[in-house]
Amino acid sequence: MAAPRTRRARVARRRARRIAASGSDLTGAQWLLIREAWGRCAYCGAADVPLQKDCVLPISRGGSYTIENVVPACGRCNASKCNTEVTSWMRRRRLDEPAFLLAWALISRELREPRDADATTARTGPASA
Repeated sequence: MAAPRTRRARVARRRARRIAASGSDLTGAQWLLIREAWGRCAYCGAADVPLQKDCVLPISRGGSYTIENVVPACGRCNASKCNTEVTSWMRRRRLDEPAFLLAWALISRELREPRDADATTARTGPASA
């Protein structure tokens, strides 16, 4: 059976190829950790809404689905940001850019630390008592 030739199908195939080529490695467990760490939309702070994965640096601009680049976003923020650079988009929407950047840095570091500690233990072996 041939692949559908609709515009939507072509766009979906092109996006899937870009994601595969971007080096994306976000697992389902990591996405759950990200959602728990933020607890709300990372941009506008909306709570009790369905959250979607959003790349701070869009895939079309060289980003990828990694634990450092993905934040939870409500559908409204995700759709309006599209593939725009995050700081200019936040300024245009009059959102709190400094608060987002600080939270993003702190949460990203917090989520990376366990993985970095595991990598160090794997290289050096467990500490002897």
